[in-house]
This record gives sequence, structure tokens and C-alpha cells, in this order.
Amino acid sequence: MAYENTDYIFKDLLNAVYWFDESLQLHHRLAGYPEMSRSKSLIMLTIAEGMERPIQIAEKIGLTRQAVHLAIKELEAEGLVSVEDDPDDRRAKRVFFSEDDKRDEMRMFARDALHRIEDVLAKRIGKRNFDTFRSVLQTDWGEHVSPDSTR
Repeated sequence: MAYENTDYIFKDLLNAVYWFDESLQLHHRLAGYPEMSRSKSLIMLTIAEGMERPIQIAEKIGLTRQAVHLAIKELEAEGLVSVEDDPDDRRAKRVFFSEDDKRDEMRMFARDALHRIEDVLAKRIGKRNFDTFRSVLQTDWGEHVSPDSTR
């Protein structure tokens, strides 16, 4: 079966995520930090957004709970995150960034690297295009689109 050539914006958004993640990984590698899988990178960004429960993280980034739990265990073993019982729900856990000077340094490096990456992107595509891109991404797109949504 032949597939039609499609040009969905979703593909472009996904490529943008990959571009950012690969650029961040390159910064980390060149600075001597350990490489991090895309899953772990997305988990770290989601924790930075303020999500603490593994189930929320799994739902947000589209991984199974098992995959997120495994990645969190690895991040914990690497000293990047701490896992605690959730005081509001004894069955649940909460994930936080580890409080360690070396780990804080690495997170600050990642934050600064993301700013540098954004600065380079703004220069490459033009500040106006960059600002428009950011504005569109930050706009409330409304409820998720269901099959019965009007076009």
C-alpha cells in the first residue's frame, strides 16, 4: 500500500523537540556530563515544570508508567532525582530534583544551555520569527480536538 506524502505540522513540532534535545545533549557531552536518553531528558523537563508524580509524568510525555518508573530509578541511582512517599497518598510517590551541589550545577548548566540554544535559533531564523514561534506555542489552543469537533 502506498502512503500519500503528508506534511503535518505535528511532524515539524516533533522534529523541533528532537532538535532541541539533541542540541542540549551535545552541550552536555562537550561539557563532560553523562549522556541522557531522550526519555530521561523529557522526564527532567517535566519535573522542572512542577510535575512530581510519576503517573503525571508518564501521561504528560506519553510513556508507560513502567518506563517512567524505570527511568526515574536510573535518574535516582545517578543522583539526579530523589523519590519520596507522597504525604497526600501513601500509595503514590513524588519525584524531586536532588539537592546536591554537583547536580544543581548540572541543572544550571542545562538551563543556561537551553538559553544559548534559543539565542542561536533566534539568530538563525530571525528574532521576529522566533518571537512569533514562541507566541504561537504559548497561545492557549483550547480543548483537545475530538472526532466530533467542528473544523
